[in-house]
Amino acid sequence: MTIDAPIDTAAPPAPVASPIASLLTAPILPTLLRLAIPNMIAMVGSTLVAIAETSYIGRLGTIPLAAIALVFPFAMLTQMMSAGAMGGGVSSAISRALGAGNRNRAATLAVHAGIIGLCGGLFFTVMMLAFGRAFFTLLGGRERVLEEACGYSQVLFSGAVAIWLVNTLASIIRGTGDMRLPSMILIGTSVLQIALGGTLGLGLFGVTQFGMPGVAAGQLIAFSCAAIFFLWYLLSGRSRLPLNFRAFHVERAMFFDILKVGAVACLSPLQTVLTILIFTKILATFGTEMLAGYGIGSRLEFLLIPITFAFGIASVPMVGMAIGAGDLKRARRVAWTAAAASGLTVGTIGLVIALDPALWVSLFTRDTGVTAAAHSYFHWAGPAFAFFGIGVSLYFSSQGAARVGGPVLASTGRLLIVAIGGVGLMLAQAPAWTLFALIGGAMVVFGLATAASVALARWGK
Repeated sequence: MTIDAPIDTAAPPAPVASPIASLLTAPILPTLLRLAIPNMIAMVGSTLVAIAETSYIGRLGTIPLAAIALVFPFAMLTQMMSAGAMGGGVSSAISRALGAGNRNRAATLAVHAGIIGLCGGLFFTVMMLAFGRAFFTLLGGRERVLEEACGYSQVLFSGAVAIWLVNTLASIIRGTGDMRLPSMILIGTSVLQIALGGTLGLGLFGVTQFGMPGVAAGQLIAFSCAAIFFLWYLLSGRSRLPLNFRAFHVERAMFFDILKVGAVACLSPLQTVLTILIFTKILATFGTEMLAGYGIGSRLEFLLIPITFAFGIASVPMVGMAIGAGDLKRARRVAWTAAAASGLTVGTIGLVIALDPALWVSLFTRDTGVTAAAHSYFHWAGPAFAFFGIGVSLYFSSQGAARVGGPVLASTGRLLIVAIGGVGLMLAQAPAWTLFALIGGAMVVFGLATAASVALARWGK
């Protein structure tokens, strides 16, 4: 007598979609949030670095604080260009190749991206070592302030290759849809930079005090360690897109695929820095209180950038893969969803602070003149933060679609409004609140113009 074994009539398990393929089919908003949150945390880490560095540079004295103000625009420019602009071009090209199912092309693009990152870092090294002193002098640096700025800059930019490589290699990994690992490493880099910069700059734990060059060395060492880790990770085969140098050969088309987005996108951070410098120069003519009030207001704006960056950079691989797969409707839905999430989040914060500026201003000052100036800034600019969030997010989504010209032109429009309008108001001796209204209006124009460019642009081949 035999007993038949029970027959398993259940259907075989469905194949598990790869993390890359899931970006083409997964629900848009939950996926965006899952990708955005790690980036947001990493950007908060970068913000903490800025706060920590300002704190212990302040302990070195007033002159070092003035010196770091001269170097900061150039340090911000190299970070914005390598991480957001060229980095977006890298993620865009790789995600489009993966969306089209061409992993070999994506791997080849990754190696070409590394070469671009190396060249970008070398460019900043040569430019700042050769012309840094002239730039700082043009911005008003004199005597000891100028020397401190040069000492910090020479150490920092001698290792600009490390900064560019870190942001480029992180963008390669982001292009595969992996946001978690780059964010974890960048957070670790921030912690290491804070620890080393404070130790070397202030001479903690018995270490010789190197002052400003020591602070810069902390960043240089931290980013060098991160670059080494990213290279190891990509070469070890552990990433979603392993690098293979053995089969590599230079192809101009690969460089063009990255640079047609990244090189054009680099104009946007350059215009952002110019906008800040021009407006600060104009506002300085209205007195110290107005300048200080704007400083408090722009500090909140700076802290909101991680939110817009997080949603925007999370949309790049999702848009890019959809474009590569020919799913243009999904690509646009991703872009508008990211823009709505960014605009709603940032806009809500801006509206709350516009209604009650004391929630933020009281954290920094009790001076009546400065408080009044900061309140005026938030009343006029706060409601426009939503448009700023929409514009920045769509700028990144356009990188994913390889159609970044419109958002860059929108950024140009913002620059022209601030520059021409600001000079006109200054010559007309208009009250200071009109300058803050101008800033808010420029944000609205930037957001609406970017949205219009995305709506009208033809995405796809």
